Amino acid sequence: MMIRFSNKFLTIACLLLTIAGIKQTLGQSTEAVTTVITPHSKDGIFNSSASFTYDVSSTYKTPQVGRITYVVTTEANQRIKRDSIHVKLGRGGSATYNIEVPGLKPGFYKINFMINVSDYDDTTRKAFGIRPDEISSAHSKPADFEAFWHNTKQELEAIKPEFKMTEVPDSNRDGRKVFLIEMKSLDSLTIRAWLTEPVSKNKNKKFVVLLGLPGYQVNLKPLYGTDPDIAILSLNIRGQGNSRDVIDVRRESYIVLNIEDKKKYVLRGAIMDCVRAVDFIYSRPELRHDNIIAAGGSLGGFLAVATSSIDKRISFCSAANPILSDVRNLVNEVDWPFIDIRKYVDTRPGLTFDKVLNNLDYFDAKNFATDLECPTLVGLGLVDNIAPPNNVYTLYNGIRSQKHLIVFRDLGHEIGKKYEVYEGRWMRDQFALF
Repeated sequence: MMIRFSNKFLTIACLLLTIAGIKQTLGQSTEAVTTVITPHSKDGIFNSSASFTYDVSSTYKTPQVGRITYVVTTEANQRIKRDSIHVKLGRGGSATYNIEVPGLKPGFYKINFMINVSDYDDTTRKAFGIRPDEISSAHSKPADFEAFWHNTKQELEAIKPEFKMTEVPDSNRDGRKVFLIEMKSLDSLTIRAWLTEPVSKNKNKKFVVLLGLPGYQVNLKPLYGTDPDIAILSLNIRGQGNSRDVIDVRRESYIVLNIEDKKKYVLRGAIMDCVRAVDFIYSRPELRHDNIIAAGGSLGGFLAVATSSIDKRISFCSAANPILSDVRNLVNEVDWPFIDIRKYVDTRPGLTFDKVLNNLDYFDAKNFATDLECPTLVGLGLVDNIAPPNNVYTLYNGIRSQKHLIVFRDLGHEIGKKYEVYEGRWMRDQFALF
């Protein structure tokens, strides 16, 4: 027998089925296990044992039984410890567990917390440090490190800078004027920057200078701000931003450009681009030559450390998540840039990875850090997989001048607002801007 439904009945039936489906979905979404892991240290750094509180709660209508397991590894993913505890949650129940990880050497570690119960499993990743002030590198800087960079600076000095400063039409914004800066750097390459200067009625006004240095393959644009005492020079090093006309390579090719020859390596020229930018600052009467801050993050953090190290005209260094520190240990801890470097080595007959490492010793951020003389601020994220905390701490521990470190317990290759606020306050105190 065939049953026939009216269109009206079909509409009602579909609506009822839809509502039932929504109710079922909502019912499922309200059943879950929630976990919160709290380190017993605000920055994730401990003097002896690392310890955590693991809070778990369930909204399931059935009991949840299983285990919480934690696995501790080095930054190079070598397993150090593994343990687990039994978990039993009643219907809609909750529990708190204290987990302690003792007996670890100084350094930074990864820890994965895995919960596996009747109807739920999940993994939470954290990191922590044990007495990082004791971290040091097993690899010394080349004996001719300082001589190499002294000779490089002399090469730069032999090149006429040919500074050119062009005001950008209709550029007034936030009470600032914008100028395009062009100059000749090492190898007679033209590099470019943007200068934003506060508009002042005082014709004799001299501005503190923030030299903004770029991250990897970042195109820096004019940087603004409301501070009437600070001019900002945002530099695009060779091969980046509006300085790509001579060196214009793919993103993955930049870091390996001429890496087989330390005297031709792209970062040698990039560091000299930063020094040339300081030369420009010294050429301008309206810019203060005694109050210059070099600041950047990632590659910009590296450049800030390197420039402040070899150019003592920098008054204050700010380096967030600086890359390429303790390179010979970094090889075992991160993928980038060594995936690209190994691919490059494979395409160059006669070139070996060891030869590349020998060259990179001259571009290792921790080797520059020991020559810093100006106050230095460093920021790092505990779960950074590009500038790992072990390597950044090696750099930081090598600084002998006034210094300060800000650690972001739950951040990767980034920094939080706290860093920017501290940087601004320290800079104003350092330069007596009240």
